[in-house]
Amino acid sequence: MEVALLGLCNWSTLGVCAALKLPQISAVLAARSARGLSLPSLLLELAGFLVFLRYQCYYGYPPLTYLEYPILIAQDVILLLCIFHFNGNVKQATPYIAVLVSSWFVLALQKWIIDLAMNLCTFISAASKFAQLQCLWKTRDSGTVSALTWSLSSYTCAILTRFVIMLALNIWVTVTVLRYRKTAIKAE
Repeated sequence: MEVALLGLCNWSTLGVCAALKLPQISAVLAARSARGLSLPSLLLELAGFLVFLRYQCYYGYPPLTYLEYPILIAQDVILLLCIFHFNGNVKQATPYIAVLVSSWFVLALQKWIIDLAMNLCTFISAASKFAQLQCLWKTRDSGTVSALTWSLSSYTCAILTRFVIMLALNIWVTVTVLRYRKTAIKAE
């Protein structure tokens, strides 16, 4: 039962990720504007996705464990191009894309680089969310930001939250077992 549920969660997350940015891209194209979207947020998100994907490839993980990341990166690059297009200059995206592409190679130069980058990945992802929030708070205008995209993103995190909760509960059980084991040893 647990394995079947895990498989369903994996496939459902992959399905959601395959379409995650499509509502956002659609909203930007329909409005012909990127108002409300944070460029720093998108760049940080792209960096986080790139690091995670490179880490998985570097260490030879099976493709099914990271299949959503190339899809997410492609969608974010399309969104990046849309932002620059509707802000008036697509050529300004070139240095950002060049840095992302060269990062792919730099990350794998030495093991410590990819390991350090992976350890910073959670902070990079959190910074991305805070950058979007800061943009929204500053402008007080959500513009073309897609609530559906953010809801779908929340869904993918909710599945992972289950594992964090299970981790905490497993640790709690382990600590309780060890606590009572020590008590039993003292009683003897």
